[in-house]
Amino acid sequence: MTISPYFHELRSSYQAEMDDLSFDSEGQDVLRQRLTEKRGQLDFLLQMIDISPEMVAVVFHQGFRFTLPAVMDHLLGQEFDELPDWDSLSDAVVLAPWARALADVFCQQPSGERFMVVAAALEYMHTKPDAALAAQGAGDDHEDGEDGEHDHDGEEGIDHEDNGDGRTREEAGADWLAEQGFDRKD
Repeated sequence: MTISPYFHELRSSYQAEMDDLSFDSEGQDVLRQRLTEKRGQLDFLLQMIDISPEMVAVVFHQGFRFTLPAVMDHLLGQEFDELPDWDSLSDAVVLAPWARALADVFCQQPSGERFMVVAAALEYMHTKPDAALAAQGAGDDHEDGEDGEHDHDGEEGIDHEDNGDGRTREEAGADWLAEQGFDRKD
């Protein structure tokens, strides 16, 4: 897997935004409260989806479950103008109920569906351990070493654990990519 320059740059910004939201000046974990506040600023956020998608995408933190990691890995190699439609990811990305309602609002915007693809990709990278991204060719200079599985905010998120069926997921992802017109890896 390779990460496109577009997603490589956004990943750093997304992580910085998550870091900024996570702790207050006294070192207290305030991510849950800050995400709730940010989700309450929906009108403002909708105006920013084209300008700073990484700052808006954090509102979907822990709102995605990735059922076809191979599809998401492929997505990360795409540049912005090559991104698939949001609807085409319906087999690869499942939204938590609270995130689905939020996504419906974003998708009503002219570039909302493209934003949802970007938001899913950013959260996918955030949930992957840094070592896995580096081993897969990310080459990111991310420093905090967070494994992406720590639940800061205790919301009803979605479990990102592999559950040991990685081979089946990989095959399903390969099947999906073939259905979309991509060549199979042998």
